[in-house]
Amino acid sequence: MKITPIKTEIDYRKALKRFKLLFDATIGTPEGDDAEILALLIDEYENTHYPIEAPDPIEAIKIRMEEMHLKQIDLVDAIGGKSRVSEILNRKRKLTVEMIRNLTVRLNLSPSVLINDYELTR
Repeated sequence: MKITPIKTEIDYRKALKRFKLLFDATIGTPEGDDAEILALLIDEYENTHYPIEAPDPIEAIKIRMEEMHLKQIDLVDAIGGKSRVSEILNRKRKLTVEMIRNLTVRLNLSPSVLINDYELTR
């Protein structure tokens, strides 16, 4: 197969169809190599044309809590008392640097996600 850059939406759709056919190709075979190259090209095109923004810090915390089957009480050690956790998760109070450090460890989240600004509710 001749692999070409993905420049248009039509190229992208063709690449996706071809990748679907090659998805289960054995690594190290010519088909496997084509699949690997197509995956890189598709990923680059998607990152450029369909970027996914990271969730705001509070949404990221809530998503990770759900993934880890945690309740608000489980974050007391990272954030502070029960009321402080509630204030943070209900957007009544901003995260502090210390909270961000603790949540980075407790929830295995990137600090770059947690330091983003977000709106408080009134």
